[in-house]
Amino acid sequence: QVQLVESGGGLVQPGGSLRLSCAASGFTLDYLTIGWFRQAPGKEREGVSCVSSTSGRTYYGDSVKGRFTIIRDNAKNTVYLQMTSLKSEDTAVYYCAAHRRISYDCSRDPGSYDYWGQGIQVTVSS
Repeated sequence: QVQLVESGGGLVQPGGSLRLSCAASGFTLDYLTIGWFRQAPGKEREGVSCVSSTSGRTYYGDSVKGRFTIIRDNAKNTVYLQMTSLKSEDTAVYYCAAHRRISYDCSRDPGSYDYWGQGIQVTVSS
């Protein structure tokens, strides 16, 4: 059973940076495709970024492209989401998710993922 635990969230001012961590256990990260999603109050869950297990290809949503970077550290069984130039509209609960299927491209569809972390709050406010 794959377990995912997010950490690193909190309150940050506009223009600031945060690094979220997603620590995986129960399965080696080498074989997991990892996605980061977020959900703001009253909105649908949005795919932010992902990295595939097989090719290492990454995806970024248009709203975060150029500001967020997904980093995979297989030695630590952890995936990071480095977030810079944060805006108020980045405020949301952030989730990491995983699946174990072979995939050369990762999906932005939450329904493609089988395992989810508990979520962590990120608030961007002055």
